[in-house]
Amino acid sequence: MDDEDLRAFEETMYGDIWTKEAYLNWMYENLAAIKSVMSPTASIYVHLDWHIGHYVKVLMDEIFGEDNFRNEIVVRRTKKNIRETERVRALNIATDSIYFYAMNDDVSILPPSRESIRNERWHSFDAPNWSGNRPNLVYELFGKMPPPNRCWLRPKSGANELIAQGRLRPNPKTGKPEYLIDATDTMICDSLWDDISAYSFQNDYSTEKNPDLLRRIIEASSNAGMVVADFFGGSGVTAKVAHDLGRKFIHVDVGINSIQTTRDRLIAAGASFDILEVRDGVALFRNPTQTMEKLAALIPGLGKAEGLDDFWAGAIQDGKNGMIPVYLPNLLDHRAKLLDLPQINRIVNEQIPNLPDGVKKVIVYYVDIEDEKEARAFIREYGSPLVEVELRDLKTVLHEIVLNDEVDYTLTETAEGGWRVEITRFYSDRLAQKIEAHNQKLQLNTGNKKTRQRKLEEAAEEGEESPTEFTPLEISENGLELIELISLDCTTDDGPWHSDAEIKIDKKGYVIRNGVKTKEYWDATISSARKPLRLKIRNIAGDETVVRVE
Repeated sequence: MDDEDLRAFEETMYGDIWTKEAYLNWMYENLAAIKSVMSPTASIYVHLDWHIGHYVKVLMDEIFGEDNFRNEIVVRRTKKNIRETERVRALNIATDSIYFYAMNDDVSILPPSRESIRNERWHSFDAPNWSGNRPNLVYELFGKMPPPNRCWLRPKSGANELIAQGRLRPNPKTGKPEYLIDATDTMICDSLWDDISAYSFQNDYSTEKNPDLLRRIIEASSNAGMVVADFFGGSGVTAKVAHDLGRKFIHVDVGINSIQTTRDRLIAAGASFDILEVRDGVALFRNPTQTMEKLAALIPGLGKAEGLDDFWAGAIQDGKNGMIPVYLPNLLDHRAKLLDLPQINRIVNEQIPNLPDGVKKVIVYYVDIEDEKEARAFIREYGSPLVEVELRDLKTVLHEIVLNDEVDYTLTETAEGGWRVEITRFYSDRLAQKIEAHNQKLQLNTGNKKTRQRKLEEAAEEGEESPTEFTPLEISENGLELIELISLDCTTDDGPWHSDAEIKIDKKGYVIRNGVKTKEYWDATISSARKPLRLKIRNIAGDETVVRVE
């Protein structure tokens, strides 16, 4: 694939479907959960861009309290050069916002200094000269004159003195004069952090935070030995910086690739940590919108039924009980995820009395329940004696129904006393469906004039024949190209995973063996010194399958 096709394919594999309302509901739930585990002396910093930040600020006012809002910290993004003669639709977006809240009035922070970023800070040596009446500050320095309407900060004698001290130099890249500020010039930060970039741009994580930005925040709001948590951890920069500063850390992310990247980063830093999996149904689909689209199909026997209003997701037809209406919580509404007494009261006293005659049983699914014992007591006391109400945990159902990818392998002991696993076949129904959807989309785009013209121009530039028809992506018979990572656990067959041997295949097809990059292509095998007890395979969409090795 070319780069553009590869990006389109990856969007299909990893794509999320978010509406603004769904995102804000999801974020509200996350922020409320984060608050529930925060220390009374804790602070929280939420970094967002211009698309959604102002909406989330309103949610944070509600969750943490308007009085606990301390600052909107403005941090710069990258700058784009636009020629003065160009007309643009809008000004370049140059900043992001970080919303800083504390848990209560007593929480204080140590104001960070700009000097804390690095040992040396070099500043431009020129200054405004709008009046033009400072001729002693306009002279050639390092072969350059001051820019129009500007002058140098000191007369030539002062500049020569700074040069002799090694504190004035031409910028290594631009040649523009710059000077080293005095230690006494160190400034305490206000809420404008224009001296630091928000992002690092060091790897495939487009939103990876600048370590200097996180160092500034962590040093301001914590002491050595305290716990720093990042619940949208990404590539693990927060955990790495927290470790470097002597803090404990918690890294959380729904993405498997995030966990893998963070693990590699922390191992390289010499950090000690455990990897734990939270089994809460999140792994099935990547956001609530997708989950709701599939949820009804995942309940065995659930279908539409006449006489039920929209409150019910449908009904199960049972030989003994007849029609059994089923309630599913709306995962797009954070208020519906918690089954509390008011919601149970609505079910028992508003919805059940309006059901068709003859209904003997209803099933109520929940994500979280306020107090199950109290809920069942309420149903017994106030519910209809003619209609049984069965409560079911939706998370358990999701995990029972998830279909793992299929893996065939052979295990052999080597002559040297080690072990070798060869993957002979890999199949993922979910990936097969996604690739088919991708092919259908490309086939439709073949008739698009702009897409067609681009392909023709690219072929002409490369001296190739013009494309005449759509070429679909195809999966090989053994399906091994769908594998992104293979890991062996030789320590335990249960509990937290121990990656005793692993192979990762990068986008170019090269093998990364136990964290070491190579120029080798994968030969479908992985070896270990000890006998493997479990095998883990991650596919190119980030889904993991674990099998016990026999």
